[in-house]
Amino acid sequence: MKSAVLVFPGINRERDMARALKLASGNDAAMVWHAETELPKGTDLVVVPGGFSYGDYLRCGAIAARAPVMDAVRKFAADGGLVLGVCNGFQILCESGLLPGVLMRNARLKFICRDVHLRVERNDTPFTRGYTAGQVIKVPVAHGEGNYEADEDTVKRLEGDGRVLYRYCSPEGEIGESSNINGAAASIAGIVSERGNVLGMMPHPENHVEAIMGCTDGRGLFAGLAQHFAKAA
Repeated sequence: MKSAVLVFPGINRERDMARALKLASGNDAAMVWHAETELPKGTDLVVVPGGFSYGDYLRCGAIAARAPVMDAVRKFAADGGLVLGVCNGFQILCESGLLPGVLMRNARLKFICRDVHLRVERNDTPFTRGYTAGQVIKVPVAHGEGNYEADEDTVKRLEGDGRVLYRYCSPEGEIGESSNINGAAASIAGIVSERGNVLGMMPHPENHVEAIMGCTDGRGLFAGLAQHFAKAA
């Protein structure tokens, strides 16, 4: 699995992401600066990591979405390449038109930094094959604008097409207001594009891949991606 991790001014999770990818695949990820106009030859997976691109001084991700490298990412996705965006990366993917909807301020207008529980809604995608459908996993969040919003028709379409892959839940897997940490529509924590090759999610699975962190629930996402490409080879 040959991965490319995008780097924008203010992004700060690129090394965490690169480590998770190497642990899963054994290969070093290429760091791609935002001013580049092409992705490394042979790239299998593009990752847009978390952080605060351009200081979040405009809408989160709005400036990064217009960086030169994003034209290459849009072409890569249009050709069927896999793209993963986490936290600020999710915001960038929405702002760039690769995913529908937008990430708004958290419902209580406070930054949230803690572990949360997610329910894996299906496991027949490259981004979820490392889990079982209905499995509850624990991963960290760290965001002030993680409230996923879209118009009613878009949310209905996401639900009807099975494009919600991860949802905030209780430790028992129940969906409800008490476990919806940021007020996201339908408790949405992660969605995929219409073709299923672009995933955006708010929580940080890359920070729960090693036992030293006390939890390895994020490992399944990266292991599943590595399995996907190993099978394709």
